[in-house]
Amino acid sequence: MQRTLFIIKPDAIRKKLSSSILKDVRDSGLNILTQKKIKLSQEDLESLYAEHKGKPFYEKLVGYMGSGAVICAVIEGVDAVDRMRDLMGDTYPSKASPQSIRGKYRGESDTGPSGAIENLVHGSDSPERAKVEIDLMFGKEWSV
Repeated sequence: MQRTLFIIKPDAIRKKLSSSILKDVRDSGLNILTQKKIKLSQEDLESLYAEHKGKPFYEKLVGYMGSGAVICAVIEGVDAVDRMRDLMGDTYPSKASPQSIRGKYRGESDTGPSGAIENLVHGSDSPERAKVEIDLMFGKEWSV
């Protein structure tokens, strides 16, 4: 069993897609252990995206992620990180599989060196990063 952090981004919240996206996660066979709707603080955003600091898209990403509420969730299952990444689809919505979240619901932004920023969802890219991100958003008791 593995855990990963999943975030429904502000564009998906504004489009009222969160219920459909969470249903897609549940339907995939993964478990949503906990979730919360919050507005991320500047400190949280800087910690969450610290690995991107200094990159050309960093300021835009942090500004966008702080522009509204998000839903953060801890997802658990066998190979949860890879399964969530498959479920989310390609970072560029125009390249995402039509069955994926980004392909099905279409994120707005498809430009920039980081891929898309307004692409509906975020998921940890490795088990190690998942632990860091879950610790940051929920505390160490959830990142076991």
